[in-house]
This record gives sequence, structure tokens and C-alpha cells, in this order.
Amino acid sequence: MTSSSNSSQKSAKPTAIAQILFSQGFGTRRHCAAMVHHGLVSIRGEVVDDPHQTFDTSGLVFEVDGQTWPFHEKALILLYKPAGYECSRKPSHHPSVFSLLPEPVRNRDIQPVGRLDEDTTGLLLMTDDGPLQHKLTSPKYHVPKLYQAVCKAEVDEAQLRQLVEGVLLEERNPKLAEEPVRAVSAERLPDGRLQMALTEGRYHQAKRMVAAVGNRVLSLHRQRIGALDLPADLKEGGWMWLDEAQRELAMSEPVS
Repeated sequence: MTSSSNSSQKSAKPTAIAQILFSQGFGTRRHCAAMVHHGLVSIRGEVVDDPHQTFDTSGLVFEVDGQTWPFHEKALILLYKPAGYECSRKPSHHPSVFSLLPEPVRNRDIQPVGRLDEDTTGLLLMTDDGPLQHKLTSPKYHVPKLYQAVCKAEVDEAQLRQLVEGVLLEERNPKLAEEPVRAVSAERLPDGRLQMALTEGRYHQAKRMVAAVGNRVLSLHRQRIGALDLPADLKEGGWMWLDEAQRELAMSEPVS
């Protein structure tokens, strides 16, 4: 786990430490108060033993049972999703991506920002910030998601052109079936993989678009959301808090 303690937080009135722990997913209010009573919580190296003692949450970093936690009013997490995990709290056939996160983070009302199929790897954002989630997933905000795919056959120029000009997908909604779906960009990487940027989030969209041009995706990876890249030093299954600058990157158009 890596953490960012300098993420900008809204200034707030002093808050009781037990309430802070509760807001950060450390259990019920009673359990959080008991943790403080038992000396498991410290701030700046000093044990806090009064659950009613107040602290300014702006930039607050605290320790619970020896582990450092930065306060986040709203959680925004980047997870490097491995293959074989479902983006659901109630998975059907595979483990949940939530199982890759520590319990306090799981206890928060975080949701994946758009789902990745169980066999798809790469950058997955998770947040409990509803307006941010809407901006990152709604087609009207045009936040591009960059995918890299290994296809059954190497994509040719005609297929790349089709992906950008638009293809029709079979949809249950007749209106959607009549609207061409276009990639913002599509190119063949030096190693032969397809790299494609999409701003919509239809069901299995990348795979179905490739199928619509006469090819098939064998493996799929998401590398970027907006201008936010999957960190090169983050291992599969690893996660990190995102700060305000990284949040802005996720909302930004990448520099071409």
C-alpha cells in the first residue's frame, strides 16, 4: 500500500477522534471508542486515549495499531486490478476486487468507477464521491479511457479506421443499436497490440467493437483514465490513495 498524506481536504471544525475513526471505516462508533480507550490510536507519536478529544481533520495523519492512515473526507483509490477478480461486492464466480483492500477501506461506501470484466486487468478507480464518479463515467464529460488489447489477429489499417469512424453494436435498446460507437483513437503498438481510447462505457464495449471489425480480443488491459496513468511501480493487486493533483489528472484530457 502507498499513501498520500498531502491530499487537499476541506477545512472542517475539530472532530472527535472516535468519530474520525468511524468516518474512515474502522467499525461502529462503540468499537472506535473502545480502540481509543485501549490505546490503539496515536497522532504524531502520542497515544490518544480520550475518544472525545478533537482534532482538525485537514491534513490529519493518524496511526491505528501501529499502521499509518491519512484522513480522507472522500476516498479516491487506484487499484491495479489483476485478472480473475470481479468488480462487485457480491461476486458470482470469482473473488471480489474489494478483497484486495484492507478492511477499513472496504467498510467505506466506495464503488468502482466503471467496471472491468473479471479477465481484464489494469487501472481501476474506486471512490465514495458520487459527483466525481458521475463525471468520470458519464459520456457527456468525454473522459477517455485507454485500453491495450492482444487480439487474435494483428489489427490492420482498415480495422483501425473502422474503430475510429464507428461501428454498430447489437444492443437490447434499439436506439443504442442505431448509434455508431467510435473510438477516440486507435493504433497498433510496436509489439502488435491494439491501443484504443474510449469515452463511453457500454457493456463489454472494447471487446464488442473489436469483434464488430472482424477480430477478437484475447486479453484486455486498461492503462489510463483521463491523463492518469497506471503507475509503473504499482504491482498487480496493489492499491494507493490518490491526492488532489491525481484526481485532476483523472479528469483531464491526456497530452497527445
